[in-house]
Amino acid sequence: NRSFRLGEHMIVRLPSAADYSLQVEKEHRWLPKLAPLLPLPIPTPLAIGAPADGYPWKWSIYRWIEGDTAAPERIADLSNFAASLAHFLIALQRIDTTDGPRPGPHNFHRGGSLTTYDAETRRAIALLKDKIDTKAATEVWEAALKTTWNRPPVWIHGDVSAGNLLVRAGRLSAVIDFGMLGVGDPACDLSIAWTLFSGESREAFRAMLPLDPGTWARGRAWTLWKALIVTAGLTETNAVEAARAWRVIDEVLEGPSIDA
Repeated sequence: NRSFRLGEHMIVRLPSAADYSLQVEKEHRWLPKLAPLLPLPIPTPLAIGAPADGYPWKWSIYRWIEGDTAAPERIADLSNFAASLAHFLIALQRIDTTDGPRPGPHNFHRGGSLTTYDAETRRAIALLKDKIDTKAATEVWEAALKTTWNRPPVWIHGDVSAGNLLVRAGRLSAVIDFGMLGVGDPACDLSIAWTLFSGESREAFRAMLPLDPGTWARGRAWTLWKALIVTAGLTETNAVEAARAWRVIDEVLEGPSIDA
């Protein structure tokens, strides 16, 4: 999606491909229902735009939310930030999922089975055979494939990343970009443990969330999958994202395990 400020109080959100356009009506249906039940602000949909000459998909207008995207230097206490995010995810997971959107093309199967990306992950590992520890990567992936979410589906954000977390006065102030919203396995929402948190903050995040080791193993694998396809060139990227993905692979493969 591409976003553009509209005056002082609104933002226009334009899907950049057909698959993303599937998210427009979903967000307009569900975000107003979720918002009153969550402890932090989320985007407020205001209107849906129609396709027209030069632009083929529906698009959205949202109310603007003040804040800077999360980065370690903007966060006063990373462990407290991790606990606040965990509190938000717990609240999200407790909301009734009746009629909620199951994983599928609309959210690139976030909340679904890792097997959807098995072939792609193995291809990426093979392409990186001289650059990463392929044995360790395969072990992380295959260990996760042996686990499943055996509880009722829960609401997932689907893309809990630093760019979708807003900070004001050093604290978590809002969660944005719910395009990957769905109901299913919450493992995909754990990637932030490796992409932003480390050490004490990672442990604080893990300690707050009442999830079993298998779910953390799948969260680790979701994180690895995304980093692998970026570094292997299987998805569009840029130099900054690629460098970040290499660091994430190191965190996943070399950092201490939190899914034991």
